[in-house]
Amino acid sequence: MIINSISIAVARLTDLVLTLLFWAILIRAILSWVHPDPRNPIVHFLDRVTGPILYPLQRIIPPLGGIDISPLVALLLIELLKALLVNAILNLGGL
Repeated sequence: MIINSISIAVARLTDLVLTLLFWAILIRAILSWVHPDPRNPIVHFLDRVTGPILYPLQRIIPPLGGIDISPLVALLLIELLKALLVNAILNLGGL
C-alpha cells in the first residue's frame, strides 16, 4: 500500500517535471522567433532550464534550411519519456 502511494507520487512528480520542461522548451522556441532581450530574467531562466537539453541536440542535429529543429526533437523525446517512464514507475508500484 505504501509502495503504491510512493509510486503514484513519483509518477505524478515525474509527469509534472516533464510537462513543465515541455512548456519551457515550447515557450523558448516561440520566443526565439521575436529575438527577445537576452538580459530579460525570463529569457535567462528559460535558457538555463532548457539549455542542457537543447545544446547537445543542436550539436547532433544540423539546422534544416536554416531552421533549428532541436526543440521539436526535444518535445517529442519528452513526450516519449512521459509515456514510457511514467507508466514504468506506475508498473513498478503494481498499479
